[in-house]
Amino acid sequence: MAMLVALAACLVAPGSPAQAAVPDSPAVTYTNPIAEKRADPHIFRHTDGYYYFTATVPEYDRIVLRRATTIQGLSTAQEVTIWTKHSSGVMGAHIWAPEIHFIDGKWYVYFAAGATNDVWAIRMYVLEGTGSNPLTATWAEKGQIRTQWESFSLDATTFVVGGVRYLAWAQRDPSVNNNTDVYLARMANPWTITGTPVMLSRPTYSWETVGYKVNEGPAVIQHGGKVFMSYSASATDSNYCLGLLSASASADLLDATNWTKSSTPVFTSNAATSQYGPGHNSFTVSEDGRSDVLVYHDRSYKDISGDPLNDPNRRTRVQKLYWKADGTPDFGIPVADGVTPQRLSSYNLADRFIRHWEYRARVEAGVSPLADSQFRVVAGLTGSGTVSLESANFPGYYLRHRNFEVWLEKNDGTARFASDATFSRRAGLADPAGVSYESYNYAGRYIRHYEYLLYVQAPSTATDRADATFYAQ
Repeated sequence: MAMLVALAACLVAPGSPAQAAVPDSPAVTYTNPIAEKRADPHIFRHTDGYYYFTATVPEYDRIVLRRATTIQGLSTAQEVTIWTKHSSGVMGAHIWAPEIHFIDGKWYVYFAAGATNDVWAIRMYVLEGTGSNPLTATWAEKGQIRTQWESFSLDATTFVVGGVRYLAWAQRDPSVNNNTDVYLARMANPWTITGTPVMLSRPTYSWETVGYKVNEGPAVIQHGGKVFMSYSASATDSNYCLGLLSASASADLLDATNWTKSSTPVFTSNAATSQYGPGHNSFTVSEDGRSDVLVYHDRSYKDISGDPLNDPNRRTRVQKLYWKADGTPDFGIPVADGVTPQRLSSYNLADRFIRHWEYRARVEAGVSPLADSQFRVVAGLTGSGTVSLESANFPGYYLRHRNFEVWLEKNDGTARFASDATFSRRAGLADPAGVSYESYNYAGRYIRHYEYLLYVQAPSTATDRADATFYAQ
């Protein structure tokens, strides 16, 4: 289908250059991982200008918090323990998946815990914090969140739609032979649900039932009048992945028939980028408030010795979340460690992005898979203040010119390849808010699109300069 769209586009005569709108959501880049040995991450951006970060620690014995004014800053921010497990009884074991929220002037941390006499008696609990800074707040235990059953339950999250506050969580139905389903209920206050909970999702697909029959870790993001709830499925090894539920924000969210469930996972392990078992995510926003950011954990290797729960090496990672033309989220792939990739849209063809297709570089709309249009802007292979554009889904492959055509090719280590794959990043030739890429070894030639294919050419007209200008997204 992508090839047919591209071929059809090539038959359309290029029109006069017209400026596309500067993107509403410009590029944001981060360097992963954000935190080693921190699973089930939750990042909350508060109105005080700080990001607050909490996650499961591998000792399963305490709740920690960090804060920073930037997402990247969380990597080196001081970590404070705000609560420690009980020495006996409930809340005495398996302290899992904390989330921090600010509700009606107070801080709340939702978490799961077992008991010292039964570590698998996992239930959901709430802490309430008083004070402007949760790292120094006074914390009080509000007790267990009671649900329809006294059974294995965890991963509470809360959100508001249409002025109504909801709680979503994972719980085992004692009458069903599976591990956990995802449930939703209204809240009477930040530690109490009200009414009859509704089951939104049960693990039935093959990708939800590898190792264990699991739907857990719900996380909610709203966009374009719709509510999207991601959740994690299968065992917490390399089979761990994300599924997606969606509903209209104006619908009755407590009617399960108003939710649509994706039949395939939306975020999975990726051997090419060495990312395995991505899951238990949350969502936050970029520092400029213009991009949605996916927060999740994974491992950098596939094979685990013993029980995955005893492997401490899940890491917190972030990357930009993109949106398709139909308003649904595109999670893409878990990107390689290091700097996160970006997309480059055409200055004069707003819906078209640089992508590789059968290794030829072109501009195209509706790119699928998303990662075909994602590139890491890295230090130039020749050095000297230059850049190279590395494929997100083919690490080690770079955009390079050959016979003045731009191709995606694997770095062969030669000086010629390094020169052909190196560019000087310039202010956009048609708009300084954009970017243009000048060839390192052919000064005056720039990456530009012509009949939707990419070349390196010397621009001489307004159309040429427009074709050689891109916006980072």
